[in-house]
Amino acid sequence: MLRDLETAIVELYRKAATELPQDVRAYLRKSISSEKKGGLAYFTLSTIVKNVDIAARKKKPLCQDTGTPIFFVQYGPNFRQKQLKMIIEKATERATDEVPLRSNSVDILTGKNTGNNVACGIPVIYFEERDEPGVEMGLILKGGGCENVGLTYKLPNLELQATRNLDGIRRCVLDSAQKAQGQGCPPMIASVVAGSPADLIAIEAKRQLFRSIETKNSVPELDAFEKKLTREINELGIGPGGFGGKNTVMATFVSLVGRHPASFFVTISYFCWASRRAILQWNNGSAIFTS
Repeated sequence: MLRDLETAIVELYRKAATELPQDVRAYLRKSISSEKKGGLAYFTLSTIVKNVDIAARKKKPLCQDTGTPIFFVQYGPNFRQKQLKMIIEKATERATDEVPLRSNSVDILTGKNTGNNVACGIPVIYFEERDEPGVEMGLILKGGGCENVGLTYKLPNLELQATRNLDGIRRCVLDSAQKAQGQGCPPMIASVVAGSPADLIAIEAKRQLFRSIETKNSVPELDAFEKKLTREINELGIGPGGFGGKNTVMATFVSLVGRHPASFFVTISYFCWASRRAILQWNNGSAIFTS
């Protein structure tokens, strides 16, 4: 049965690498008409949509950079972390050959690629125990370009005149989008988390990328804030691929966690247009895949 779980994780990789979630696909198709017909933004979005369709039809990766695999795992009493880590690593090696995935795991000291997407700390796995039987695995494939443009700020920030409030967070988000200047493969999703410590909000910013762009924030004030940020980022005119246009971000997600009285960090983690996410629910040999 554990071998079957390993195979299911390989299929989870395949789904994430080759099929964009429906909400992202719908946004990309709809956004084409908002750009000037015949312009670079229009052409870029049209090409992206064609690429998405071909990848899904041929079951081939959406992008040559198949990203860093990041797992969020909830497991029941019939599993152990050590056991699941071993299964995920074996499935990662298989997926590298079978999907296939580009190997994106490089040893810092030697500079050599391991060749199988397994290295110290890779794949990234966050575990959480639960009472229910079985296991749920959420997988995102985080591209290097969008990871590189993510930033963490410490408030107050004198350069941005950003204080410890929503407007201060807003100034950080707009600054990060302006600095990206089309790098990271827009249109992107901006995941924003504020609080402390810094490592906590970095993880939460990744976790938030599983949210559908069609959903509303459960906190009305933050829902309005998200819409404002999305509008203001898109008004920068950076556009698809950085070629100018109205679609720099597809959505902005915002969440707030508790913080130490002395600390106030803001992390912005971006997901490129290839917002690859997929979820596996596994119980007694039964596999259900969603995104």
